[in-house]
Amino acid sequence: MTSGASALPTPAEAEALVREHVLPLPVESRPLESLAGAFLAQSVRSERDQPPFDRVTMDGIAFASQAWRQGQRRFRIAGIQAAGYPPLNLVDAADCLEAMTGAVLPQGCDCVVPVERLRVEDGCAVVDDDMPVEPFLNVHTRGLDAREGDLLLARGTRLGAPELAVLASAGLPRADVRIEPRILIATTGDELVAPDQPIAAWQVRRSNSYALRGALNLRGHQRVAEDHLPDDHAVLAERLSAHLATHDVIVLTGGVSMGRYDHVPSVLRQLGVREVFHKVAQRPGKPAWFGIGSTGQTVFGLPGNPVSALVCLLRYVVPALAAMAGAPARAAEHVPLGSAFKVKPPLAFFLPVGVEYSSTLGMVAMPRPTRGSGDFISLLGTDGFVELPPGPREFAAGFLAPLYRW
Repeated sequence: MTSGASALPTPAEAEALVREHVLPLPVESRPLESLAGAFLAQSVRSERDQPPFDRVTMDGIAFASQAWRQGQRRFRIAGIQAAGYPPLNLVDAADCLEAMTGAVLPQGCDCVVPVERLRVEDGCAVVDDDMPVEPFLNVHTRGLDAREGDLLLARGTRLGAPELAVLASAGLPRADVRIEPRILIATTGDELVAPDQPIAAWQVRRSNSYALRGALNLRGHQRVAEDHLPDDHAVLAERLSAHLATHDVIVLTGGVSMGRYDHVPSVLRQLGVREVFHKVAQRPGKPAWFGIGSTGQTVFGLPGNPVSALVCLLRYVVPALAAMAGAPARAAEHVPLGSAFKVKPPLAFFLPVGVEYSSTLGMVAMPRPTRGSGDFISLLGTDGFVELPPGPREFAAGFLAPLYRW
């Protein structure tokens, strides 16, 4: 915890509390073609050696390299080894076999010379004199990538294109994965008006839900619903009770600070949601709230200011969803600052940045500070935010900071 009377958790401590308290999602079996983006709930081992045989990697001729070492350059073509067929047998070392990419290496052969390095005349293949020939040239040897029974994918792995190929290669037409969580984003506040509704001079457009939903969608979460709740204790209680009964994750924005109409913490307590923390030693987003529902629902109360809501979603909600899916915690990407920046408050500071290239530092995070946590316009053109330690302190160009991308 941070020092001082408030003893608020640091962002790292808050994330650790989130990971410690969330419950794992249920498991379901799904067909291979539906698994992109899902989190694996089983381990996967290699069905066979990979490759399962000595595999030809280029179209050409296969022969015994010993014959080459003995001075032979002209080989009679004795047949064709096509992909998907049992291995042929090279009987005479003076012969060769045409071999296609992906084919099993014929018996009696231990190398492949590509077609670009030979010429064919009178039924014979003549190899270039300067061709460097050695055993297993252009051959992907059996078991080089994995041995039968090797662990290929661990529980908690998120399934992308390479992982789906591995599942198929292991002979699995379906796999056990964590279910996609049912997420609700609920905005609060009487001043908020939907984009398609008439608006008064003293009102503002409701934008948080679109930003938060978009960030979740970009990370593969598609079961995201929305609701807008007024600053009314009774209505909040009624609607949140219904949402807690039908969703795994509730993400509220607004109503978590200390104002007269900030009812969210008290309503959640009334509904049996146990508070784990309220406020984090950070700026922006200090009022962030997190708790666990009576049946294990994950509940976040994020500040209503747009910048605060978005950084808190990435810093805490996204890790929570990963932990619920069984994914291990991953170290954040670290990028050096492209220019100096001074942090004044004694709180961790979330600084929006643009990722650029520097001739001296390589990839850098250029500070793009906003005019406050309500200034979401200044986020345009940025790539994410870095987390800087508490101030007062000036961080020089080159200071390595964790980067969280939008």
